[in-house]
Amino acid sequence: MADEAQVNFRIKDKLGLALVNQGLVDAEIVEKALRLKERENQDRVNVRAKRGLAQILVEEFNQDHDVVFGTVANVYGFREIHLSQEQINEHRIEFIKKMFEPVPQSTRDYMVQKKILAVRYDRDRPYRLILIAADPTDRMIPAIARAMNVQSYDVCYVRLRDMTMLIEQVFPPENQFLKDIEEGDLDLSEDEFEDEGFDEALIEAEINKSLLVNLAEGMLIEAVRLGCSDIHIVPTSANATDIMFRIDGTLRLWHRQDGVRPEAISAVMKDRTKNVDRFEREQAQDGFIQRKIDGHHIRFRVSVIPIVGREFQYKFESIVIRILDDRKVITDLDKLGFHGTARESFVKAIRQPQGMVIVTGPTGSGKSTTLIAALSHIVTPEINVLTVEDPVEYIIPNVRQLKINNKMDFELALRAILRHDPDVVMVGEIRDKITGETAIKMANTGHLTFSTLHTNDAPSAVSRLFKMGIESFLIAYAINIVIAQRLIRKLCSNCKQEITEKDDVFLAAAKAVGFTDEEIQSTTFYKAVGCDKCMGGYKGRAAIHEALYFTKDIRKLIFEAKGDINEEAIRNQAVRDGMLTLQAAARARVKEGVANIEEVARVTSDD
Repeated sequence: MADEAQVNFRIKDKLGLALVNQGLVDAEIVEKALRLKERENQDRVNVRAKRGLAQILVEEFNQDHDVVFGTVANVYGFREIHLSQEQINEHRIEFIKKMFEPVPQSTRDYMVQKKILAVRYDRDRPYRLILIAADPTDRMIPAIARAMNVQSYDVCYVRLRDMTMLIEQVFPPENQFLKDIEEGDLDLSEDEFEDEGFDEALIEAEINKSLLVNLAEGMLIEAVRLGCSDIHIVPTSANATDIMFRIDGTLRLWHRQDGVRPEAISAVMKDRTKNVDRFEREQAQDGFIQRKIDGHHIRFRVSVIPIVGREFQYKFESIVIRILDDRKVITDLDKLGFHGTARESFVKAIRQPQGMVIVTGPTGSGKSTTLIAALSHIVTPEINVLTVEDPVEYIIPNVRQLKINNKMDFELALRAILRHDPDVVMVGEIRDKITGETAIKMANTGHLTFSTLHTNDAPSAVSRLFKMGIESFLIAYAINIVIAQRLIRKLCSNCKQEITEKDDVFLAAAKAVGFTDEEIQSTTFYKAVGCDKCMGGYKGRAAIHEALYFTKDIRKLIFEAKGDINEEAIRNQAVRDGMLTLQAAARARVKEGVANIEEVARVTSDD
């Protein structure tokens, strides 16, 4: 109580007090934000440019927008509108567009950027316009109302995600590059392919005369807007290339380009990629692209490898582009979706002063996301956090991140950071015995160490380390927890349908993934249908976790292992300790109505 009273004494701001007292934001962060606000008020002359506490918390301290502005609405009396309860039809969208007509273009752009719209007139007071905003305290709102020739209005708060979806519905973002392609023509005449040899000048002419640049830039923009994780550019013949997008873990054909040499498309992409030689076609290359798309800085990691086609005289290359969008980074542990005791065990493990935290799973299972959330949870100015990664994908505030290169491999980097006074270390991946032993040694000498492995489940991670040659007693007493995870496709909430008739085939499938007769009777099951808002009945993904916390009994089982690790004994003991297996966590997603039986079987078929 004394500490709370002291905080209340220091924090005079009404919003700051509410955020701290409700446990939504740490007092230390609020105090720093208030000091920054005070400095800005002293430095800036333009009143409109001054930021409030809420804006500073979101923009500078990475606090959740809706947590902060939901509290703003409560503290300052802004009514919250839930768009799910509004009738957003064609008539309403036309009304919103009409209200934009008298507004100058610069103000329109500001409204779209800041998520401010006029949605309707008040039902009880038809003369009063309802303005909705993700930030109802925006200082430009009175000027926006005047630009609309409105005298009487109310400002209401709407969650950021809902506002973003509504604005995209009203003003679908235009991809000018793709529009230019539609107006132009990418096809080349057949006679240009009579020469089967490789001609650099011909490739250059092909690039210059076509709209390949628009295709490349339009592809990057469209991939970001569709929420893709990867772009695949694959030659299929001497004059055809497939461009595929990976959405929710599945590759889908986005565009097939005929009438253009694949070498020309590869050359255009390589020209736009830093650290890549356009004229090198015999070896693998890695580079990156940076773009500002819809107001956000997006990074693209580009991988180029030579491949063989049916026509050996052509030098084909496959290009895969990983999209690194910081907006997708999760820093809140609650948003990782832990079930049962998994979150409690994870937090307990990462708050220990030393020991090892391992996240395991196949490529693309969200391991990096979980590690970033864990580091964000524990990082403070009082501790020195260093990471060794290959490559560095996401920048983590207040963390020193090392990138592996040809002059500094994992072994050299790990030796270097041991002399850099670390408190917390993240090793991107345990690849071999040397990396594993060094990471285990750090965990046993007072460092909290994070890393990843590629194994099917949590117990097999222990077995993998043992087979690398690491002693069982080192494994037993160095590791705090092993988290195995997968990503499971979520059913589209717009079109999913309840399964009312449970036939023999369905019952057999449900029992095959572990559902009991009682659970089958009490659970509402859904099936994927498909609509214009999703991909084949699925939209988005959710994580499932298997959290193997190292209790005394688990440590004893590993320590006493002689010739080999008994994975089954470890799994059984962990389940007795309260661990949910991956399949059990997936079944929990089904019970929530988030996933279906088919997804559980697909994702956990090897369990």
